[in-house]
Amino acid sequence: MALTPPDDATLTISGLPPEGAGRILLIACGALAHEILALKRINHWSHLDLQCLPANLHLWPDRIPAAVEQAVTDHRANYDRVFIVYADCGTGGLLQAKCAELGVQMVEGPHCYSFFEGNAAFAAKAEDEFTAFYLTDFLVRQFDAFVWRPMGLDRHPELRDMYFGNYTKLVYQAQTNDPALDAKAADCAKRLNLAYERRYTGYGDLATALTQVAARATAP
Repeated sequence: MALTPPDDATLTISGLPPEGAGRILLIACGALAHEILALKRINHWSHLDLQCLPANLHLWPDRIPAAVEQAVTDHRANYDRVFIVYADCGTGGLLQAKCAELGVQMVEGPHCYSFFEGNAAFAAKAEDEFTAFYLTDFLVRQFDAFVWRPMGLDRHPELRDMYFGNYTKLVYQAQTNDPALDAKAADCAKRLNLAYERRYTGYGDLATALTQVAARATAP
């Protein structure tokens, strides 16, 4: 059955897996729901099920390891394997340590901006782009909910220069070619008084990681 994530991508879950070997559960950040579902559909990965944790956990990254642990504990008995679709995401290595403790693997990289760009490519640009502010498809869609309002800019727009005065450009890492999202991203840059750059990344290392997970499950 096809799954459609809610607009805020807080929770998406399939039903319990059917009997038989090879079922894998992806426990993922809600901000990645659209991308993971697209990759599942494109690649016919019917043996991968998805549960997304609330995307707003990124406002409190110290809560991510415990949330992941709870999800693994709740669901791993129903699956042959569990894979964590988070990067470090501001946990300071705590999520990686928790995954090692639980015996599950996770996506490599410091954050989604890196793995969408490709971790090696992102690292190579780090010295030249330390004044760049990044948005993904999800963050363009949810700019007000995850950037503008949490920072209080809806109430105090004068804070913009305090928050973003050291940035020089907004880089929209586009996972899809969507003119409406492109226009919205450009408007986000204008609202932050930053130069605008659109960079098509596709799914980057996220696609690579999930392809490897799916292939290992189906290998003889």
